[in-house]
Amino acid sequence: MENVTDRMRNPFGMRPPFERQDPGARPAVFGYGDANADFHLIGDHPGVHGGTHSGIPFSERAASQRLLSIFRETGFVEGPVDRPTLSNLFVDYLHMCCLPGNRSPTPEEYAELERYFDAELRAINAHILLPVGARATDHVLREYTTHRHRIDLEMSDLHAREVRGRGFMIVPVLDPSEWTGDDDLILNERLESILDSDYRQTKGVATRVG
Repeated sequence: MENVTDRMRNPFGMRPPFERQDPGARPAVFGYGDANADFHLIGDHPGVHGGTHSGIPFSERAASQRLLSIFRETGFVEGPVDRPTLSNLFVDYLHMCCLPGNRSPTPEEYAELERYFDAELRAINAHILLPVGARATDHVLREYTTHRHRIDLEMSDLHAREVRGRGFMIVPVLDPSEWTGDDDLILNERLESILDSDYRQTKGVATRVG
């Protein structure tokens, strides 16, 4: 089912249940991008990947901008850095709310917002999930595959690999602040390979042949 909306920011009108941010900061960094995207990039929280001032996930930090530059090179991102246009790509966080001092959410705070993330993920209904970093990858593997117990959460080994999910293809991404060597090239090549495949046929069978 296609989502009928032209809103790039927070297309589903998510309303987080609390406001605990620093004075002058945004209450949350909402999901951003194409509501009918096939590719869904998932980060941890604004304190890790940025966006507390711009309101755009994966912005304001050099490492996050390096990550989005890969998606720009592969045709998902256009326009200015501070107000990009995303095509076939949606980006959001497990925990969207901004917290004082960019601190990490507590386990209770993650749990409190989990239903909002899950609702947005299911509304987007992308084919390819790209969790960034260990926490996002752990969550996606636990919630949307049956393989978490068999997978060692060594992100340098999982980086840009394809993992079967329940109706999704999952491609974990090493946190860009930890990239070395050819990590950016490896992700670029994986995205290009998926785009060249019949990935849309994987919906419901949870994998891609080849």
